[in-house]
Amino acid sequence: MSGDSQDPLASWPQAYKDELKANEFNPCVGHFLLSETDRVRVWSLSLQPGERVGFHRHVLDYFWTVLNDGKALSHYNDGRIVEATYKAGDTKHMSYGKGEFMIHDLHNIGDNVLSFTTVEFLDSANAPLPVPDHVRRG
Repeated sequence: MSGDSQDPLASWPQAYKDELKANEFNPCVGHFLLSETDRVRVWSLSLQPGERVGFHRHVLDYFWTVLNDGKALSHYNDGRIVEATYKAGDTKHMSYGKGEFMIHDLHNIGDNVLSFTTVEFLDSANAPLPVPDHVRRG
């Protein structure tokens, strides 16, 4: 029974726990917001080998497509730590109901640059989080 009350983040380094808390409402699901209309946001994310993008929150329905082969490791707000292998063109669609969300990071643990394009749908069940100007590309 003791496992039921255990902190799901117990095995994480304290720095990751602190970062998760500090970024629980970070809307930047990529490095750069390439385009935004009244319907979609299009993001670009590119990680060099060993590079990591910190915790960010997904609240909108979205999909990502990976542009090249690679490997990554992600920590999720529910305590999961997941390693993934990607092939160029892999695409995944995600959807969130009212009040649902996901927070995670992404660490390139492969030998190649790992690049994604992510498209968020603004007409989702949840309101979009405000995006800071410094990530917008004009």
